[in-house]
Amino acid sequence: MAWSAGSGGRGVRGRRSPSADRRQTPARRRLKFNALLTNAVIFHNALDIAEIVRRLLEEGWEIGPEDLAHISPYLTEHIKRFGEYSTHELGIRPEAYDPKLDVDFTQLRDQDLRAEGFGTAA
Repeated sequence: MAWSAGSGGRGVRGRRSPSADRRQTPARRRLKFNALLTNAVIFHNALDIAEIVRRLLEEGWEIGPEDLAHISPYLTEHIKRFGEYSTHELGIRPEAYDPKLDVDFTQLRDQDLRAEGFGTAA
């Protein structure tokens, strides 16, 4: 694909040119920022949920995959949209992310949970 003025900022082989990103409208930049912010909140919530599950497992609670199927990482009640946030923690390096949970998910592979209502988020 050759570059042309009507190609929507795409250059050779359909790649976006660097100048195309600078021509974005403020509304498009806000949309991208909101998507990034939403993904960051969801990831942070997933980390918090995993940490709580680890603590409960250490205390002896039995947690099955069905229990986790009802938890959604898209929680927003704790977010102060126009609140004040401290930035003194920005320089603190977080602990390494540990993706391991000691929950046996093999039984989920053996059955179809959509029929039981587990296939949809809360």
